[in-house]
Amino acid sequence: MARESFDKEIQFLRMLVLTSGAYDRQQYARRLGISVHTFDKTIRRLKEVLGTVYRQLPGEESREFADMLRYRYYESADPLLLFLYRAKSLKESESRRLALLLASLQKTPQTALELLDTCCSELPDDAPLPDEKTIRSDLKYLEEVGVIRREPGPRPYRYRLQDGLLTDLSFDELCDLYDYVDIMANTQVPSVQGYLLRDSLKRALRIKADGMETADRRPLQERDSLLTEPFCYKYHYPSRILDEAHLHTLLHAIEQRRRIQFLYFSPKSGAHYGSRNTNPLFERETSGTLESAQPLRVVYDHQYGRWYLLAAHPKMGIRTYRVEGMTQIVEGEEVPEDVHLERQQALQMKLGRSWLLDTSRPVKVRARFYRPAGGHDWIRERVELQGQWGCITEEDETSFVYEIEVSGTTEIKPWLRSFGSSCEVLEPRRLRQELIDEWKEIEGYYEAQDSESL
Repeated sequence: MARESFDKEIQFLRMLVLTSGAYDRQQYARRLGISVHTFDKTIRRLKEVLGTVYRQLPGEESREFADMLRYRYYESADPLLLFLYRAKSLKESESRRLALLLASLQKTPQTALELLDTCCSELPDDAPLPDEKTIRSDLKYLEEVGVIRREPGPRPYRYRLQDGLLTDLSFDELCDLYDYVDIMANTQVPSVQGYLLRDSLKRALRIKADGMETADRRPLQERDSLLTEPFCYKYHYPSRILDEAHLHTLLHAIEQRRRIQFLYFSPKSGAHYGSRNTNPLFERETSGTLESAQPLRVVYDHQYGRWYLLAAHPKMGIRTYRVEGMTQIVEGEEVPEDVHLERQQALQMKLGRSWLLDTSRPVKVRARFYRPAGGHDWIRERVELQGQWGCITEEDETSFVYEIEVSGTTEIKPWLRSFGSSCEVLEPRRLRQELIDEWKEIEGYYEAQDSESL
């Protein structure tokens, strides 16, 4: 797992995906708030990471950076954030040191001093040598993320690699577990931890397959067929997974009742990142706003694939932030428990009738849904499944009326619109007119195209 922030790389990859390479170097740099030199350096860094990630894959030694961003059906199941997590975003000294610690613990449980001796003896001559405090910090970090565990017993403590999940299961059990993790990682949120576990299970499966008993003399091709991916996925929201990099920090701040400070880029600002001005000769203005707030809840919008943070602002009350615009997040002071509880309760009251996270004035929405002609009534089934606390108040053979009271109509409108001609909004009148205007606008586009074709 990453120990350092990679805000710049996240925004960089987001723009490459969303624009499909439509900008030149200067335009990318301007949108990101960095220099062209920093842009080129980031490209080189990502290419180096890409070469490291794929260096052991047969036939992919010449894989280009742009190939990773190419859209082909079923290929977006391997998310870009996982690419960054594989890169670990660690300093080179940390990367070498952690790799040595894990390799050493694969052989036998060891104490911190024994691991210190291993690192000092096996690190390259040009690498800085760690001290005991650094090694203990690394062990604490690896223990927190579940990679290693401390064995019971007196001091000095011995540490063991926590790989029982992979070594104690049979090949068939690993296959079942892999299929389950693969489905959950690709369909649930958050997902990055699942992708990392899936990769570990895949490596364990290949090791098991190579070392399997060959009493049944199964040919190699048949054993390889067992490792074929049984499911394929296509996901259209790369931002959803890219923004998961912030979830751990935000959820930890909520759990610990801590305020956070961050640089925020509004979706309307036109910029997505701001470099840190460390050199006074090259200072530049940033369009980001320095914010300080107490995070209360993280919400995911499945329709648009976006993460939102609801936080208590010291002057503006409850504020909503798009997570994709948050960079340089730093935890601050702790908030008293009674204050935290009071703000959580106030937020819960505001969200009582919210379709997602809108805290506007409650309004009653009535819509008539028309049943499909013949066959299964999937319209009613979908309304009952997705309609939250709304209810059906009247119905006949051809249609039914659905009612719900929500905070504002902005968030429910895309859901109603997604039913197309199978949904007619009855109330409120303003929402009905908004949808009429939208459909007329769409009709105008088609009429213009038809006239041009003639």
